[in-house]
Amino acid sequence: MAQHQQVLAVDFGTSNSAVGICRDGQAHILEMEAGQQTLPTALFFDYEEKVVNFGSAAEQALFEGAWGRYMRALKSLLGTPLIRESSIFLGKRMSYIDIVAKFLAELKERAELASGVRYNSVLSGRPVRFHADPKRDAQAQTDLTECYEKAGFKQIHFMNEPEAAARAQAHVLSAGDLGLVIDIGGGTSDFTLFRNASNTEIEIIHSEGLRLGGTDFDRLLSFEHIMPLLGKGSPIRHAFGSETHLAPNGIFADLATWQKIPFLYAPDTRRAAKDLLQYAVEPDKLARLDRVLTDERGHDLAFAVEAAKIELNTKPVASVDIKLDPLEKGLIAPLYALALAHSLQLCAEQIAQTALRCTDQAGHTPSDVTHLILVGGSSLMQVVQTAVSGAFPKAQTHHGAALTGIIEGLALATQEH
Repeated sequence: MAQHQQVLAVDFGTSNSAVGICRDGQAHILEMEAGQQTLPTALFFDYEEKVVNFGSAAEQALFEGAWGRYMRALKSLLGTPLIRESSIFLGKRMSYIDIVAKFLAELKERAELASGVRYNSVLSGRPVRFHADPKRDAQAQTDLTECYEKAGFKQIHFMNEPEAAARAQAHVLSAGDLGLVIDIGGGTSDFTLFRNASNTEIEIIHSEGLRLGGTDFDRLLSFEHIMPLLGKGSPIRHAFGSETHLAPNGIFADLATWQKIPFLYAPDTRRAAKDLLQYAVEPDKLARLDRVLTDERGHDLAFAVEAAKIELNTKPVASVDIKLDPLEKGLIAPLYALALAHSLQLCAEQIAQTALRCTDQAGHTPSDVTHLILVGGSSLMQVVQTAVSGAFPKAQTHHGAALTGIIEGLALATQEH
């Protein structure tokens, strides 16, 4: 394989990742799986075969009930103490920094196989803010830099993800137009106000970030519509006397959160669930919680919620069933379109308000914005589109590159590194 100083563009996402290069001034997205330009940001440590599966293969192993540990949404751990915690995987102690690095190394290897080029330099997307707290935000980039170094990259550069999308989508604006990128990813929402200065250049005016994304949508839906079936809000008898208290919400909140699910399979959490079951007024519900933790089925529930969310958002139906067969055969939870919109309304309003703040901080009014560029899979949610289009009623909305806008912009920007 030839040595080359070419820079690899990486869109390392909470839910999906993509890799690209610039060739002859054009962005090229490299195929990461057969016929696919993106790779699910997921790993499965197969304890029986003693291998690590990535992407769709990791998801398939989970769905088939293979013996092992599934992980997703690890990007959300960057900048938090959890990223430094470690466990034994396949006989080796690994931190979550090591696990993220393993995934990035897999992206690097697949890119090198697809292009015939070795890459020592990377241009990585990053949220405008990993976290609202500046110290934690800086630590997140430090953590991600360490992950890239462990993955084999020598030179590491970063670009704000919505700024990359602005570069890729500038062609939909005429000279002088004012565009606003609204990038709703799995873990964060990012906003960049920019002007099309000419046919070849854009002016980045201002960017804002919000730690809220598609996995938060899943968390809210799971917490409100699934966790009551496992005992959330259920009365628990006191060990002495006839009084009761409600089951504590903490375990259900973590079980509804993608990145926290693997941490729930520890002995102390399982013991806590068994204690709740012992004193439960509604033991059938708490027995489900116990089974989820014992059988490590937390991610099955999360996938069921995500699938129902997407189906209800894309089909003209009043409701869908969240199918919970991995937990209990025939168990369903109905999810109504009105309930979905109600559950996510506050999130959508937060997104719209942050977009307005981005515009206001730059000294512009909503009516100055001529184009909204919607990027990220969660930007396709109707409740989000309704909120942002209502905030910018005069702007044209574009979402043709919702899943590829960031990696295309990063690939184009590698020419500068």
